[in-house]
Amino acid sequence: MSQTFDWTSAYPSIRMPMFGRNVVATSHALAAQAGMRMLWKGGNAVDAAIATAAAKTLTEPCSNGLGSDAFCILWDGKELHGLNASGGAPAAWTPDYFARKYGPAARPPMRGWDSVTVPGAVGAWVALSERFGKLPFADLMEPAIEIAERGYLAPIVVQQKWAAAAQVPDLVRQPGFAEFFLPRRRAPDVGELVTLKAAARTLRAIAETKGKAFYEGEIAEAMARHASENGGAMTVADLAAYRPEWVTPTKKDYRGYTLHEIPPNGQGIAAQIALGILQNFDLAGMAVDGAAAQHLQIEAMKLAFADTYRYVADGFAMRVSPEEMLDDAYLASRAKLIDPRRAQDFGASNPVRGGTIYLTAADESGMMVSFIQSNFMGFGSGVVLPDWGLSLQNRGYGFVLDAASPNCVAPGKRPFHTIIPGFLTKDGAPVMSFGVMGGNMQPQGHLQTLVRMIDHGQNPQAACDAPRWRFNQGFEINAEAAMAQDTLDGLVARGHRVDVIQDSYQDFGAGQSIWRMGDPAIEGYAAASDPRRDGQAVVW
Repeated sequence: MSQTFDWTSAYPSIRMPMFGRNVVATSHALAAQAGMRMLWKGGNAVDAAIATAAAKTLTEPCSNGLGSDAFCILWDGKELHGLNASGGAPAAWTPDYFARKYGPAARPPMRGWDSVTVPGAVGAWVALSERFGKLPFADLMEPAIEIAERGYLAPIVVQQKWAAAAQVPDLVRQPGFAEFFLPRRRAPDVGELVTLKAAARTLRAIAETKGKAFYEGEIAEAMARHASENGGAMTVADLAAYRPEWVTPTKKDYRGYTLHEIPPNGQGIAAQIALGILQNFDLAGMAVDGAAAQHLQIEAMKLAFADTYRYVADGFAMRVSPEEMLDDAYLASRAKLIDPRRAQDFGASNPVRGGTIYLTAADESGMMVSFIQSNFMGFGSGVVLPDWGLSLQNRGYGFVLDAASPNCVAPGKRPFHTIIPGFLTKDGAPVMSFGVMGGNMQPQGHLQTLVRMIDHGQNPQAACDAPRWRFNQGFEINAEAAMAQDTLDGLVARGHRVDVIQDSYQDFGAGQSIWRMGDPAIEGYAAASDPRRDGQAVVW
């Protein structure tokens, strides 16, 4: 390259919604195109989603990998299905296990093998393909294998997060991390070629065995051996016992639409609670970007998080049902706690930030897929098997060690999960597959984009582009620098402690959405892709 560029820009950029009968949208262009290749081959939206998800493990390793977890909601053309592909704790994990190793602690460690639950993403790909796919499973891995071997140029936002991770000591010192992700003893530069050839070995084994090598064969054995050598408890038996779970999404009506989320152990119910509370206010009569409307949404979100953090855990361990948490009368009583003129502290805690990718795909037959895949906390546990290009999530950090909590760690139990795909219907018919990435920003992003679309009629791309806030704890919120000054002033006047920041990647998430415009074979869809990341919506 003869010219050295400044990869930043001093000018705002406006994206337009994309229209087509077949759509893939995600936060990296090559991954979106991997999905589109499956549609061109005669595959359906599920095939496209799986190919995109596999490619994402390479193109955005600072958010997900081959050792991630996943959730999915899909419309098969007739009805809605949910898939929970989050993994459970190794059989050895108990509060005593962690107390013996680490002494008094509130939760498992943030990094290392003792933060790794059974990875579920590969299981999700296989389950989706077997039930709904059209193409041979091995075909779906081809674009990802090509990307791993030929490489790609490091994109701007991913490079920023990769470089930031390279400065985190407890991440860099994890076994295999620096060897695989920092081969030059640094993160790649923007526009520098990234090759992850060892991952092609894993992808080929997954393709040839339809995932069995990952959970029962040579990859499982390599994971168990690596865990044993580095102080972990994961075994081949833990991996072989894993099965994704088909679930019925929870639902909540709002202004004639219905929001569907994966039921707990995920936090999607928080978005539904907040919308149920806001049902009691006339948001449409307020200025879309005004302080009054934003204040109500923030307060509703606080109330939603207060209940979510108290009650949500793996479904069997919950002491309050999702139906009770979403009861209209109960949410109306919660709405009465909101003061339109004053911010309040409803007691929600401050969750950690996440590391997630989201993708959505739809085809002209009417199939629509909402899929999310995540490491958690960026590069996850930091544990990498370099010979396999396999990085592992740290979802075990979502457990607590307090026996009185429904989210207390136990063998085989799934931890509290932050990743949530969303789906919108109206009168039982599909309307939109969508999601917003980024730790506890996810339900907040669902809430803000839906209010903009449903109450104020903003198109999906405009709702995606609009400045966001993020509630943290107490009276503390973050706001994007693009938010109007009079809105910020109005929030401060109501008692919010506002920190205006520039980092959109984690703090304000990033979303993708596909809105059905009519008959998919005739009118097709409108698609949006968030400018906060390196992605795009591609259509055909």
